[in-house]
Amino acid sequence: MTPSKSRAFIFLLLLFTLLSFFSSLFNFSLLNQKLYLQKWHPNLSQRNISILLWHWPFGHSYSLDGDKCLQMYNISHCLLSDNTTAFSSADVVVFHHWELGNGLSTLPLHLARPRPQHWVWMSMEPPVNNANLAKLNGLFNWTMSYRHDADISIPYGQTVVGSDQSDFQPPANRCLASWVVSRYEPHEVRFKVYQSLKKYIPIEVYGRWKNKSLSARKLLPTIAKCLFYLSFENSKAKDYISEKLWRNAFQAGVIPVVLGPSRSTYEAVAPPDSFIHVDDFRSTAHLAAYLKHVARDRQTYENATVCVCLLGLLLPLPPVVGVNLSVWSAGLVPSLRVLREKGGLGRTLW
Repeated sequence: MTPSKSRAFIFLLLLFTLLSFFSSLFNFSLLNQKLYLQKWHPNLSQRNISILLWHWPFGHSYSLDGDKCLQMYNISHCLLSDNTTAFSSADVVVFHHWELGNGLSTLPLHLARPRPQHWVWMSMEPPVNNANLAKLNGLFNWTMSYRHDADISIPYGQTVVGSDQSDFQPPANRCLASWVVSRYEPHEVRFKVYQSLKKYIPIEVYGRWKNKSLSARKLLPTIAKCLFYLSFENSKAKDYISEKLWRNAFQAGVIPVVLGPSRSTYEAVAPPDSFIHVDDFRSTAHLAAYLKHVARDRQTYENATVCVCLLGLLLPLPPVVGVNLSVWSAGLVPSLRVLREKGGLGRTLW
């Protein structure tokens, strides 16, 4: 995750944590919550809700001076902080999993944890990159992840209804396909597919793996030079659809060739004709033949709906203590949110 991505994500994540805190308490729409708070809890609605970021993701820190919630999202009574000395007074504490990979030593277990305090486990990585989960079982109240069954679901993107694109015309003389990749892992499925696919079509490859890194300013214009982009995820994990689809392909205005979760998972978040799924083809030879066909057929290419959106989703959250992270991450239990919706969880307020 780049510094710019880290900054954008953390502000969104902290914001959604704040909103989720209120949602978990009263389980109404934000408007109804406001009316409810004003009528029944006038003192609570006027006090600040403090959110503490225990450590910045991947070590990229930014200033939280000023009222970020009010300045950026017009949300009042919100206090964001990364000052760990404020632990005892924080309503919510957010922990990013990457910094917890070495075990419990980075957690404030030596401090007295206030009973009303909510701990949030946050990760935007697939399970294969979340090590030592079992050691964290029972410590956290909420999960924050790209997964739709997380307590706080923050997907990498979401499609919305856009303007009429019937007059869209792709530039002529574009290269066929491109791929930006940082590290080479020959055991990964995506590299096996790439090695086979490149036998049939030319693929422009960028990134640290090829010593052809692209700056943030050059990334999308470079990808936009081709008709297709290989949105290959590094892991086939539940709901894991990353910026490789939303930013690299859709924002660049190219058709993504996706490799990751099932087609139905992609169709749940993007129009079915806006991407080409590797699993739809018997072989990479058939996939390559189809890409060549679409490239030649202007009408077919223009009919591929490309939607761009960087919005997140906000879901109502149950205030549950003691999440079993290893079991939830493996998909072995229903989500806490699903249990709540089915009436399987009581409405416990701290």
